Amino acid sequence: MPTLKWLSREADIQSTTRVPYRLLAEDAKHSIADSDAGNMLIQGDNLEALKALLPFYAGQVKCVFIDPPYNARKDFEHYDDNLEHSQWLEMMYPRLVLIRELLEENGSVWAIIDDDEGHYLKVIMDEVFGRKNFVANVVWQKKHTRANDARWFSDNHDYIIVHAKNKDGWKLNLLPRSEEQDSGFSNPDNDPRGPWASQPIQVKTPSQEYIYPIQNLVDEVFWPPKGRSWQFSKERFFELVKDNRIWFGKDGKNVPRI
Repeated sequence: MPTLKWLSREADIQSTTRVPYRLLAEDAKHSIADSDAGNMLIQGDNLEALKALLPFYAGQVKCVFIDPPYNARKDFEHYDDNLEHSQWLEMMYPRLVLIRELLEENGSVWAIIDDDEGHYLKVIMDEVFGRKNFVANVVWQKKHTRANDARWFSDNHDYIIVHAKNKDGWKLNLLPRSEEQDSGFSNPDNDPRGPWASQPIQVKTPSQEYIYPIQNLVDEVFWPPKGRSWQFSKERFFELVKDNRIWFGKDGKNVPRI
């Protein structure tokens, strides 16, 4: 697995064990806690805060969302976003290690970033959480207008890099289907399995063994379009026909769909 090298790498890896531990309750101005509500707001350096949370929450956090500095070569009021690249790596590595210790086995971390450091962040997260636990690089549209004055490209999107602590045991918390989404399903053949929708069975990356003629219910013969093939073998196709999973249209005249 690839690793990034920078001047202070070994010292940064060891730094997670040297971050001073301090009870949050000892410094009231840095934390607001309500034991009855189960919530906590911490103001201060997040490296110290992560270390201070470990004795109480190690292995218990389900989801971590971080918005690290983009290193966009700008100076903001509350933090420096103009770090030399190795300094940015030095800052990120120990924080990711501590986040991993906080996550429970079916937890995940979501890191929002842009093009400048996004690819490097992905490599660091692969190293800390394991490349096999990479889930997705989610592209999200951050603005809906073009930057016509952009010097190079109008960057309308950023990224959310998602890693699980243990991808095999992690599951998405899916949203329920909407009525609009359900409206695309129907049951014209009274299938006992309930409402369904059909989709084409041809694919644009052809496989020679998946190119064969198919006959519909009125004896018309169809081949996949030129440069394409069906998405499964002839044997699998007839299994799907037997299972009533192939649809030739209400009158049996159409191109087959699954």
